[in-house]
Amino acid sequence: MKYVGLHTQIWKNNIKSTVLLILFPAVIFLLVWLFLYFLSEQPVQRIYYTNQNFLKFIPWVSIAVFTWFLIAFLFHSSMIRKATGSVPLERTENKRVYNLVENLCIGAGMKMPKINLIEDDSLNAFASGINASTFTVSLSRGIIDRLNDEELEAVIAHELTHIRNRDVRLLIVSIIFVGIFAFVTETLLRSLRFSGGGNNRGKKEGLAVLIALLLAAVGYLLSSIFRFALSKKREYLADAGAAEMTKNPLALASALEKISVDPRIEAVSRKDVAQMFIENPKEKEKSIPSFSLSVVFSTHPPIEKRIELLRQF
Repeated sequence: MKYVGLHTQIWKNNIKSTVLLILFPAVIFLLVWLFLYFLSEQPVQRIYYTNQNFLKFIPWVSIAVFTWFLIAFLFHSSMIRKATGSVPLERTENKRVYNLVENLCIGAGMKMPKINLIEDDSLNAFASGINASTFTVSLSRGIIDRLNDEELEAVIAHELTHIRNRDVRLLIVSIIFVGIFAFVTETLLRSLRFSGGGNNRGKKEGLAVLIALLLAAVGYLLSSIFRFALSKKREYLADAGAAEMTKNPLALASALEKISVDPRIEAVSRKDVAQMFIENPKEKEKSIPSFSLSVVFSTHPPIEKRIELLRQF
């Protein structure tokens, strides 16, 4: 797969980030409007009364979404570290890793990111961050110990390409908004247990929660589809970028072969964080047919396909 170039890819990802920042809130507002519409008791001019109520809800919904986004945006690094069990890796602890990262950054003309270590014998890695002060490359103990220098360099180059292309920023934006729908859906599911009852008020509350739950589930599905569409292509581009950076596509192909055998990081429990890795540690390890629905709803392209493309590079 031909690499489209640094500036072009950064520009495309910045555009996608902007679209996401518009699209996700738009979906949220649409679902709130539909919720008010379905609950409206006005048989005449139903849309008019729905619009009037919706205008009253807009400020509160906007404040809630902005607050969620701001908290996640400011504390995403600590949240990711907690979700993956990663800790800072000092230069004195592993000069080999620091030298590989430093040399690649010098060659690419980019600022060196932070380096984190995941204490796990499995093989995996990911990049995270939204700006130069938070950009981080996290490596598992297994990938450091079980890859040779060329293979590890290729994996690091893959993650640096994600940073250079602003993939990590784009992905974090999508994760934040998908998290909103996931949280609302889970909250409503719990509320549904306590709503209802024999009286009219209880039935009305139960209906409201049920409608909200269905709409939240639709929002979660739509936002997840947006996320899946973003994830696959960025992996191919990062593979191509790593091949361009190291001039050694076969090294990354070899690394991916080893990673495919044992990518599962035990500490990773959240699916949204799992998609940030070079190979998703939460998805099934066994190969699945390319026509399978599982491929459509996976965060990564089949690793066999990625290896095949690298060998043809």
